[in-house]
Amino acid sequence: MNVDFSSLYNHHEREVFNAVVATAPNFPAIEASNELMCDVACVALNRLPPRYIRHAVDYSFYLTENERMEIDAAIAESVSYAFSFVQARTALRAKAR
Repeated sequence: MNVDFSSLYNHHEREVFNAVVATAPNFPAIEASNELMCDVACVALNRLPPRYIRHAVDYSFYLTENERMEIDAAIAESVSYAFSFVQARTALRAKAR
């Protein structure tokens, strides 16, 4: 049996990626590095529960307004934490050199 799972993805990925790009100008040293931006996205995504879906419209349709607000707040908190974490780790590595 040949099953195609390519339509499955974590709903939070796109939202986190957008939030990372929107927040990056506040962290110019991180924004300048593709590697650090990816690290921020990974840290933020790892702090959120995965929500695997096939179609974003289906997922959004079943959420209440309160659930949407909670998800948005969780994403914002995760991205904020991730930038602080990556910034601190980068500073520690620079001191160790």
